[in-house]
Amino acid sequence: MAVRICRTSLRDAAVKRLGSFMTGGARICTRQLSSGTGEAGTAAPKATLGTAGPTAKAPHPSKKGRLLTGAMIGLAIAGGAYISTADEATFCGWLFSATKLVNPLFALLDAEDAHRLAISAASQNLLPREKRPDPLILSLEVWGRKFRNPIGLAAGFDKNAEAIEGLLGLGFGFVEVGSVTPMPQEGNPKPRIFRLPKEGAILNRCGFNSEGIVVVAKRLGAQHGKRKMEETASNLSSSNDDVKQGGKAGPGILGVNIGKNKTSEDAAADYVQGVHTLSQYADYLVINVSSPNTPGLRRLQGRKQLKDLVKRVQAARDEMQWAEDGPPPLLVKIAPDLSKEDLQDIAAVALNLRLDGLIISNTTISRPDPVNSHPLAKEAGGLSGKPLFDLSTSILREMYILTRGKITLVGCGGISSGEDAYKKVRAGATLVQLYTSFAYGGPALIPQMKAELAECLKRDGFKSIQEAVGADCR
Repeated sequence: MAVRICRTSLRDAAVKRLGSFMTGGARICTRQLSSGTGEAGTAAPKATLGTAGPTAKAPHPSKKGRLLTGAMIGLAIAGGAYISTADEATFCGWLFSATKLVNPLFALLDAEDAHRLAISAASQNLLPREKRPDPLILSLEVWGRKFRNPIGLAAGFDKNAEAIEGLLGLGFGFVEVGSVTPMPQEGNPKPRIFRLPKEGAILNRCGFNSEGIVVVAKRLGAQHGKRKMEETASNLSSSNDDVKQGGKAGPGILGVNIGKNKTSEDAAADYVQGVHTLSQYADYLVINVSSPNTPGLRRLQGRKQLKDLVKRVQAARDEMQWAEDGPPPLLVKIAPDLSKEDLQDIAAVALNLRLDGLIISNTTISRPDPVNSHPLAKEAGGLSGKPLFDLSTSILREMYILTRGKITLVGCGGISSGEDAYKKVRAGATLVQLYTSFAYGGPALIPQMKAELAECLKRDGFKSIQEAVGADCR
């Protein structure tokens, strides 16, 4: 009887959650689509003064808004019927699969509007939540912390730390927020994000648009406080395990990516300020010196410049007071457009200063096939997605060899399947990150990739993800 009551309660909660997910998302879509623009670049009709009487007509939602709303309501009805016979794990799988029906509709929106809508949904916990355990073969330990899987969300998606809980809830092993700049800045003029869907790519020149350190610190502080309360309630803090379970924002690991303001003359001071303000909330920190959209930023990847910068940031981090688990690891995110000499210099700095890790790589200013013949190829900005995969993986493999496997590498660039993630791991990546493929594929991509990655490991006889790291370089 008790088990039956418990299952009923879980189903009731799930129905309520599904209803809020679908109808809440519909309200957001309709509001955004009807209050701003209908078709791209066309202002929504406004009421004329003096027509507010009985004959005045209320403005109708746009066709796109009605389509998206109808799809969500349909899913809500179907979900309510389905869950009456499904257990929680089955329902969870259904809900992730159902997002495949909604996600293509986001392509009807302007790229930046679609991104804003996704962040709104995640921040309000309107996305599906992964309840199923990850394959044990994917769990690993990095920097004294346990990752439930090596698949993370790259910086740039949740720039202002608005949706950490919702994004971690999707089943990512870790989420990286930012880049965060000391002072708020708008970034580059719009339009600044361009989709290339047939190529599985995105071209952006956002330019570190950020709400600034103060706003982000408040959000991270609230998230950190919530996590501490949950730890106390569940007695997790009294565990005798030497390896930290989860992170500062929940069961997943939280990375904070810091950048510099466009007009700043002292780049190192900007990064130091980011460390002083945000590092207490981070499971790891990232110095972003590789965005192609901030003038002069990539020059910080030079040997002397990078060495001086890392030393100042490390000193700022180490002078702070830390608990028993010590300061957060420090990583540097580098570009894929580097010469052999550049890579050798970065490897030397990383080894000499005992850097905790490198993220390889950021977007590229090159236009590899098939993008080079696309009409948007002439647009300025960094290219991400499938066309970047070979270039970034080649740089990753080279850096693994140059650092002799002594530096933790995070593979980023063009990953769109578990097989892609596996190739990054074999090239030297301990962890991997998504961005563009998640923007196109949505939540359903995450469990699919984890299952595919686990199958790749088993197929080749590896008993853990860590056994496969750098396999192609040995």
